[in-house]
Amino acid sequence: MIDIIRKKLASYGAGTPLEEENATKEILQEIALYALWRADFFEVAVFQGGTSLRILHGLPRFSEDLDFMLVSPNPKFDWSPYLALLSSTFEEFGIVSDVSSKGDMDRRIRNAIIKDNSIANQLDLSFQKRDLRKKIKIKLEIDVAPPEFSKDAYTYLDFPLDFEVRHQDLSSNFALKIHALLCRGFLKGRDWYDFSWYIANDTVPNLLHLEAALKQFGPWENQHDLEVTLSWLESTLTEKIKSIDWNEAKQDVKRFLPLAETHSLSLWSDRFFLSKMSKLTGSI
Repeated sequence: MIDIIRKKLASYGAGTPLEEENATKEILQEIALYALWRADFFEVAVFQGGTSLRILHGLPRFSEDLDFMLVSPNPKFDWSPYLALLSSTFEEFGIVSDVSSKGDMDRRIRNAIIKDNSIANQLDLSFQKRDLRKKIKIKLEIDVAPPEFSKDAYTYLDFPLDFEVRHQDLSSNFALKIHALLCRGFLKGRDWYDFSWYIANDTVPNLLHLEAALKQFGPWENQHDLEVTLSWLESTLTEKIKSIDWNEAKQDVKRFLPLAETHSLSLWSDRFFLSKMSKLTGSI
């Protein structure tokens, strides 16, 4: 099975140790999705977030984590049964990983983590030679009390073998991305890269889902009279855009991009993103 992984890695044409590391991490992410499908995980949960854009829709940047949300709220959700099959599936592909759940069961976001250095050692990868102890880490996060009005879609994947992923549709995923860039407590340039990508792909956010998410967590939490209208979205995004340090934002996203993509970061400014915002609000 390691030959399947070797062939997949070669298809990336990675030119630097960082690109090689990102590609290897993405291969492990896809095997993890395959394992979760085998465990019937997608009967109860959907894939969402930046990695879903990368794997399912061809987003040009790499992504670190696998993000999910339950189809229906379940405060008793536990990663453990799914992680057992995930670990055994990795072993079928010659990968011996440390897979464990993390954090408290009383938290809304439940985490698990995959740590692996066996794949890098087997493939004799250059990024591993710098530090033989270095492990690839992939965090799995699931929202056990997701906001209402999300819509689902289904996509077939064929690596490592044929399987199907249940995921948020682009409109709902975009809604949660806007929620993140408005409510996240720190600057994450990847949020703004994805925002620009959605607009370039003529995606319209699911405003009902965005409104439900805003009422659930962030500065508008429990503000029951909040109504996410076009004018509200425009004024709130304008205020947020004008508050961003774009040099800091560019530094966050740069390491996840192929070299050819990085030149466009020179455009990042208030003016650039205000033009993106105008295109978005003009399409709703």
